[in-house]
Order: sequence, then structure tokens, then C-alpha cells
Amino acid sequence: MRILVTNDDGIHAPGLETLEGIARALSDDVWVVAPETDQSGVSHSLSLNDPLRLRQISEQRFAVKGTPSDCIIMGVAHILKDHKPDLVLSGVNRGQNVAEDVTYSGTIAGAMEGTILGIRSIALSQAYGAGGRASLKWDCAAAHGPRVIRKILETGIEPGILVNVNFPDCEPDAVEGIAVSSQGRRNQELLRIDARQDGRGNPYFWLAFAKARFEPGNGTDLKAIAENRISVTPLRLDLTDEPELTRFAKAFEE
Repeated sequence: MRILVTNDDGIHAPGLETLEGIARALSDDVWVVAPETDQSGVSHSLSLNDPLRLRQISEQRFAVKGTPSDCIIMGVAHILKDHKPDLVLSGVNRGQNVAEDVTYSGTIAGAMEGTILGIRSIALSQAYGAGGRASLKWDCAAAHGPRVIRKILETGIEPGILVNVNFPDCEPDAVEGIAVSSQGRRNQELLRIDARQDGRGNPYFWLAFAKARFEPGNGTDLKAIAENRISVTPLRLDLTDEPELTRFAKAFEE
């Protein structure tokens, strides 16, 4: 099995190293094509007005000055054009990608691009808690990743579907199981603007979330992570809402 690995945290991210280890537990034919720099939050963007710069770092390892979507396209259509990958793995992201995160995440976008190109694709993310990024428990993803991916592949991924996997903020032996979850939704009232001033008194702003207790919905990816379970969420490329499609169709028939 040929595996193409990417991420959105950049070619030197520890999560990418973790994912390479996971991939090599599944196959000895692993290729890495990742962004030259951090591309967190770029979503499914493409570099249409800038050239893509490709740098080979070592055998079967490349950096692209572009987005995760650019990396997958470069990997499939250029680097591996004569023998395309059987699987795309994107991550392991530095922080969870659940709920609304999936619409912003470059990690999800890497898997999404792989799906568009007809390749089975899985996004993986490692949650962190109050300790912040400095206390990320990469061992959780490293220990459970191969088993989860094998089960997903054994079950099968239908065309047009990508799978979003999130590992909880705990040690590997503290994981409480695997939850097949729906995409959750946060309380957007917690979203706030953090206004500051630079050294010259000019204003600038950070998007932030207020620290308040929030009870995630049952059966969601948010709930799974809160309960120290690995969240597995199938996502569909086709964003059409069928019930609303029918309702609008009836409305425009009048």
C-alpha cells in the first residue's frame, strides 16, 4: 500500500513525525509532501496566484511552499503521477479538529483533496487541554493510530467520503474506547474578539474563545473527546442538504 502523508502544521511539525510513524506501521511505502510553513486555518484553499516551490528534503520526503491541498495535488499529479497513492493521511494535527473546526482546518482539507482525487483519505488530530500545546500527548495518536486506520480501511471508505479521527487529551492507556460520532456544534456565544495595542499604540485583534463551561451534545465528536474517547467521524464532500433541497424545490414550483 502506497501512503501519501501531509499536514497543515508544516514540514517540521512533531505531529507530522508522529504520522510518519503511524504510516510506517501500515506500509513500507510512505511518501511525505507537506507545507514548507505552518498553514493552520487555511481550509481548502489553493495557491492560484503564486507559484508552487517544491523542495526535496530526503528520499520520499518533500516540502511545498503552499497549502495542504497544494501538497496533495503535487504529490498525486506530479511526484507520484506514475504510481498514485492508495491512501492519504493528513495530520497529526496539533489540536483537535471537531465541530466547526472541520470547515477551517487545513488538515481536513488535505484529506478532502485526496478524496476529490479518488483516493481513500483520513484526517487525524491530537487534542490538547489546559496544559496547552506544550503538553500535547502525541503518544496517544501514535499508540492508537495504526489500529484505528486498519479498522477504517477494513470497513471501507465509500467514494466521496473522508474520515475525521480525533485522539483525546490523555495517555494511551487512559483512552476509554472509540466513538463513531457526528460533527458537533459549539456555543458560538463563547467567540470573542481580543483587542490589543502594539508598541506604537496601534490596535490589533485576536479571535478567541471565552473560557466557560460548555456541555457538548451527545453522540458528537466534542462529547467523545471530552470523555477521553477516540472520535471517528465520516464526512461527505457533497454538502447538499436533501430535506432542504426538497423544500426549496417545492417552493420554487409555486
